[in-house]
Amino acid sequence: MMVNSPSLLDLWRVQLELWHLSIEAQMVVTMRLLGMAGVWSVTSSETERMFGEKLPAFTNAAFAASRSAWKGERPDQILVAAIRPIRGKTYANSRRLSRRGLRY
Repeated sequence: MMVNSPSLLDLWRVQLELWHLSIEAQMVVTMRLLGMAGVWSVTSSETERMFGEKLPAFTNAAFAASRSAWKGERPDQILVAAIRPIRGKTYANSRRLSRRGLRY
């Protein structure tokens, strides 16, 4: 089976997904560290949540990438499929934590 090459827009989309993931992940790490230092308002279960969400997110990412590969999709599509479950968590975490704000 011949796979079409990705267009420039497809490659730009992958780059944009990776950029969003990196920014959101950095925001979450920063707010959680500030929360551990007592500067950012976080719930008492935030540390447990931080560790508990990793395995399911990465497992879902691996399954999504595998499904995409088995369907014969292009490498850029496989990467986007793998990024989506992780981005779902980073996006939700960054929104939830940013709404809590500084502790006064």
